[in-house]
Amino acid sequence: MYFIDPHIHMVSRTTDDYQAMRAAGIVAVIEPAFWLGQPRTEAGSFKDYFSTLIGWERFRASQFGIKHYCTMGLNSKEANNEALAEQVMELLPLFAGKEGVVAIGEIGYDDQTPAEDKYFRQQIELALLFNLPVMVHTPHRDKINGTIRSMDVLEEHGIPPHMVVIDHNNEETVKHVLDRGYWAAFTIYPNTKMGNERMVEIVKQYGSERIIVDSSADWGVSDPLSVPKTAALMLERGISKEDVHLTCYKNALSAYSQSGQMKEDDWKKEMIVEQSALYDGSGILRGQDAKVISFSNIVDN
Repeated sequence: MYFIDPHIHMVSRTTDDYQAMRAAGIVAVIEPAFWLGQPRTEAGSFKDYFSTLIGWERFRASQFGIKHYCTMGLNSKEANNEALAEQVMELLPLFAGKEGVVAIGEIGYDDQTPAEDKYFRQQIELALLFNLPVMVHTPHRDKINGTIRSMDVLEEHGIPPHMVVIDHNNEETVKHVLDRGYWAAFTIYPNTKMGNERMVEIVKQYGSERIIVDSSADWGVSDPLSVPKTAALMLERGISKEDVHLTCYKNALSAYSQSGQMKEDDWKKEMIVEQSALYDGSGILRGQDAKVISFSNIVDN
């Protein structure tokens, strides 16, 4: 089977991860703009980071046969630095329309402060302006209230639920999200957030409609193979291949293809990767012998 990981932070990962992901069947990834682990102090840091997402990282993924897309946004944690946030909001329109940008995100709440609310709303309006989906980060603390509040705000701004992916769900939030018509994504993160055994039970209970599995693998203890591993466990526990296909591939494609930037043909045609290729004078080999890798045509799951 083939998979999409629609929430993974590859700037934090190694080339070994890309190799393992492609070997496990991951053909496309979406990399949301996010917090880097410590606060950025200059708008230029954001500008360079956004440029990396649409530039070098997109190239680096291509060298391992993976199509790379991204989302643009000011994350909720850093929205609390209002002086800096104002400058980042001036940058975002310059990047939102770039090739490969499939959503505004990940945005939403962290501590549910007034500043977070202010910039969440501004970025929803940016998504409406660019006709892009929204990827919502639900808070790790007070998740249920933060999730409901996020949906209330989205509805105030009139963005259709089918254009919004609510991420980092759990057993407490899933019914609320599905009942209101949103895409419900789940972060399969070791020891916290959502484990793959719990994910199996959610699919058994709620089915596969509008449910998305992702890894959110980043600079912390995380697993870039969470999507294929969860798919394998689903099949082992008796979930149908069609439901696995929807939750680990098709639903993400359906949600983010609404951007007009992501389509299945991007990776289904035969692909030959010449790892000697360069991006702005740099390549991935670092002096090693060049390889030519051929990926056969991808067939339907």
